[in-house]
Amino acid sequence: MSAAERLRPFAPAMGIVLGSGLGAVAERIETEATIPFAELPGFPRPAVEGHGHRVRLGRLGGLKVACLEGRAHYYETGSTAAMAAPIRALREAGAQILFLTNAAGSLRPEIGPGQLLLVTDHINLLPGNPLVGPNDERIGPRFPSLRDAYDPALRALLRDGARRLGIPLAEGVYAAYPGPSFETPAEIRMIRGFGADAVGMSTVPETILARHCGLRVAAVSVIANLAEGLGPTGPSHAETLAATRRAAKDLARLVEDFCKSLAAQ
Repeated sequence: MSAAERLRPFAPAMGIVLGSGLGAVAERIETEATIPFAELPGFPRPAVEGHGHRVRLGRLGGLKVACLEGRAHYYETGSTAAMAAPIRALREAGAQILFLTNAAGSLRPEIGPGQLLLVTDHINLLPGNPLVGPNDERIGPRFPSLRDAYDPALRALLRDGARRLGIPLAEGVYAAYPGPSFETPAEIRMIRGFGADAVGMSTVPETILARHCGLRVAAVSVIANLAEGLGPTGPSHAETLAATRRAAKDLARLVEDFCKSLAAQ
């Protein structure tokens, strides 16, 4: 049985992909079922601390969701298309929206660890694009547009929710860096010069894959650290997990409110 066939009976309206240390979002879901990634063809086998290995199916804020507790990264697989099967399975199962989360380094000193950043656009610094190779027109067009890749109407809902909940929500451009080493100070100066406000090692391939198959996308970064050269110490994965876990409660509240708004439409 395909992954889409396993997910379809739950009729998820939205897929959620959780970044490192963000399990508080999944904990708010009224869970109907969980499926290990190992049982879903093409799904990744995450090996990074802070990532789960399952899909949680249920309701969040009254909206049916399929939450992926973990993802595959370019630095683990050597492929920007490592998340193609999960993203396309969500679409085939009926999802209309993909909500992406990640832990990121801030390129703006005024946006510090533990804050949330609404992604408005991205810069792809990964060595490739997940759509390289033969195109299946049944999935999406050969040359998909990425104008408004991060859906303006969904961003407006998130702004409204953050204001209502009293959660500070910065906005900016996310740059995807290959990893797994953190960026050098010189690379951070370069990325800032490109116009990025945050940098991480995920999300961009998933956005491209989602837009290709017709999913609307929203994304929020949890700022885990100041990027190299902007703070008194360098970033570490332990610091990333600690900061994201502190901010995860705010993110969980925001995502739940977002789902309530969508369910009411």
